Amino acid sequence: MASDSGRKRLLVLGAGPAQLGLLEAARARGLFTIAVDRDTSAPGFALADRRAIISAEDERGIERLARAERIDGVIAPGIDWPVGIAARVAAKLGISHPLEPAVAGVAVSKAKQRERFAAAGVPQPRWKLVADVEDDLPLPCVVKAPDRQGQRGLAVVQEKPALAPAIAGAVDVSRSRAALVEELVDGLEVTVTAFSVGGEFFPVTVTDRITADPPAFGVALAHVWPSGADAGAADVARSAVEALGIRDGPTYTQVRFGPGGPRVMEVAARLGGGHDAELADVVVSVDLNRLAVQAALGEEIDPASLRTEPRVGGACTLFLTAEPGRLEAVEGVEEAEQQEGVLRVRIYRRRGSVIGEFRRGADRVGAIQAVGRANEALERARAAAALIRFQTDAALV
Repeated sequence: MASDSGRKRLLVLGAGPAQLGLLEAARARGLFTIAVDRDTSAPGFALADRRAIISAEDERGIERLARAERIDGVIAPGIDWPVGIAARVAAKLGISHPLEPAVAGVAVSKAKQRERFAAAGVPQPRWKLVADVEDDLPLPCVVKAPDRQGQRGLAVVQEKPALAPAIAGAVDVSRSRAALVEELVDGLEVTVTAFSVGGEFFPVTVTDRITADPPAFGVALAHVWPSGADAGAADVARSAVEALGIRDGPTYTQVRFGPGGPRVMEVAARLGGGHDAELADVVVSVDLNRLAVQAALGEEIDPASLRTEPRVGGACTLFLTAEPGRLEAVEGVEEAEQQEGVLRVRIYRRRGSVIGEFRRGADRVGAIQAVGRANEALERARAAAALIRFQTDAALV
């Protein structure tokens, strides 16, 4: 239903760094956007026509808001659990959405994903869903809550004595009161960013995913294109997406290359939360943010818009971190933006915000996107990052 002004109305679940590209695309199209986030200082609010201080996980509140705002579409870019909420709210309101609620429900559960992958023969780590320590659990392993993201309840366990507290921690934050224990697979991790149209899977980019060590295990520090080991990644990502029943919309699949070949770590039925869509536009001229908006509004997607055309030799997104404390000032941004190959610098935090110890993706404080030759973009981004100084005062926390 269009508004009186003729502008279509889009509800965006989340207004943090992971939603910035989508909100920019919605604004560029002239949509009326309503963004929800529990963080009153969320940077995406500046791009929305209306903001609502509601958690992106508050399904009842979101449904009431959606009805009151007479929305034409709802989307949850960059965060997992709200993907299911968006699909269910769309179904209740009788508006289009690329995912059926049942499919979205599978996609936001790591345990259900593992079951579907096993049934379809998708290569994956050994795993088991538990409530307590059991004898046949793999070591070393990763313990996580099967229905949370952002490293909540996640632990890397090397020895058996650490299993019990790790499982208890995951169970404590899990919605289902369970823990998922997975074999720790060593090897290069890549991300397959893709889009499906009518059941046809279109891989767009494969990027190397450089991640942090514990206690921020699994948090991306950089995405680098092209990948140095993408052979087979798109194929296993396709098999994983099809196993989950995803026929339309964006997907983001993490694949790790272990000794036995590529294994699917997980699939997200959404845009990547690390500016992956913007990187795809830069490197292969596919505007995933625009396409995700179209899908959320129930508009037809032309498969030709997913034809990749490499534009640069190499590119990367490098994330910025800072020392814990209250942010007093950020210096050197303009100097960094002027460096060769730097396309954009994003700063996520305002002066006065509190920066915690780097443990989760939400603790990152900004990002730099840069281009260059195949192995040059990351070094350019790192050189630019060295010019940016986050002044924090730990005594004021």
